[in-house]
Amino acid sequence: MTETMETLAARTAGRLVGDPEVVISDVVHDHREGGAGAMFVARRGLTVDGHDFVAEAATTCAGVCVEDEVAGIAVPQLVVEDSRHALGVLASAVHGDPFSALRAVGVTGTNGKTMVTHLLGSIVAHSGRIPAVAGTLGWSIGDDRFPLARTSPEASDLYRMAAAMVSAGVDVAAFEVSSHALSLDRVSGATFAVAAFTNLSRDHLDFHPDMESYFEAKASLFDPAHTAHAVIWIDDPWGARLAASLSMPLTSVGASADVSVDALAATADGTGFDLMSGADKGRVNLPLAGRFNVSNAAIAAACALHLEIPFDAVVAGLEGATAVPGRFETISVGSQFRVVVDYAHTPDGIEHAVAAARDLTDCRVLVVTGAGGDRDPTKRSEMGKAASRGDVVIVTSDNPRSEDPAVIAGQIMEGVGDHPAAVVEIDRRTAIRNALTEAQPGDFVLILGKGHEQGQEFADRTDPFDDAAVIREEAAAL
Repeated sequence: MTETMETLAARTAGRLVGDPEVVISDVVHDHREGGAGAMFVARRGLTVDGHDFVAEAATTCAGVCVEDEVAGIAVPQLVVEDSRHALGVLASAVHGDPFSALRAVGVTGTNGKTMVTHLLGSIVAHSGRIPAVAGTLGWSIGDDRFPLARTSPEASDLYRMAAAMVSAGVDVAAFEVSSHALSLDRVSGATFAVAAFTNLSRDHLDFHPDMESYFEAKASLFDPAHTAHAVIWIDDPWGARLAASLSMPLTSVGASADVSVDALAATADGTGFDLMSGADKGRVNLPLAGRFNVSNAAIAAACALHLEIPFDAVVAGLEGATAVPGRFETISVGSQFRVVVDYAHTPDGIEHAVAAARDLTDCRVLVVTGAGGDRDPTKRSEMGKAASRGDVVIVTSDNPRSEDPAVIAGQIMEGVGDHPAAVVEIDRRTAIRNALTEAQPGDFVLILGKGHEQGQEFADRTDPFDDAAVIREEAAAL
């Protein structure tokens, strides 16, 4: 698809300086990615101002979008009031407004976004249609998978990706939508057939001033400008508040809601529950452990049912779902105890992971956890408090980034308190080894925080580190 500078100026209500007939075939937010036919959009960030790179971008790009006119460049300029917002509008236009051709589902909330989108993808596939999923683990069309740099990509990448989905014949596309993406206008111009809310708990308060601001960022997705229908887990207090505030069409999900769940039964192989929607009722044997996955499954089901996917296909899709890397993932080590890796990195996430482990063993729960550096430090003691529900707690390093991991561990230990079996072992491999060595038959070992991640981030480097691989290596050496 292509658009002229003139038509793009009309889409953004911008002021055009230069040749209106110049044709734009792509939109980029990184001046280094520019090329023939590309428009570079200069944005002001927290540490870098894209306007500093306009002159360089003008040597390779066909046009630029700026907030302040830049003198002495040879390509046409589109001058707008807010270039961050314009980025999405421009990318959508150039790529043919792909969201208008997709039945897009945006999923937001603190925990569960990845699992909801994954389960919805499984449902769509079992209904005989082509699904697409995008989020923390990358993006996919059917069985084809591609990497993503962040949970919710910049708008220029988002629309390029959405256009590829349309070209591939995707019917339903499920997107994780982070609070950062909403606050930074990464989904500007996108429209969703459904927006879903999972839950809200303490996280990202290094970015948002407080929980109220965090909630408002999530809630902004549920605006008629963004979405036509809401799906909300109302058993979460923030979800109940959000549902009560909306005037748009809404499907409530919970124990007593439009789509409801009942008769939960947790086993080592999965979780069974009754799923009900209107006159439809069915038993679902979800092949994923953890009671918390029931809410994720019900939210995915509600989204699918609103999109008129038959109830039987919804049940089949949930029952045919595969495990998600790093999401309460069992790592087989041939032992008499169970080892699970989970991405839980918030107080609420840790609490739910420990509770799920309690459901599945009458013996001890051993918890290995840490906290990321250069992120909200106020949640660390609460993470420790949640981890202290385990019988054995080993506090270790996560992704320390520029912080001292010993300081982070100390802040976690403040919440752990006087737990009789809690220790600090900064080296993550050693911490995992010690947990495996300590575990007895019937115990449940939780390795929390990094989940699917393949590296450990320090101030000056990222070292290869995969919890699942390290578990297997250390178990083999015992």
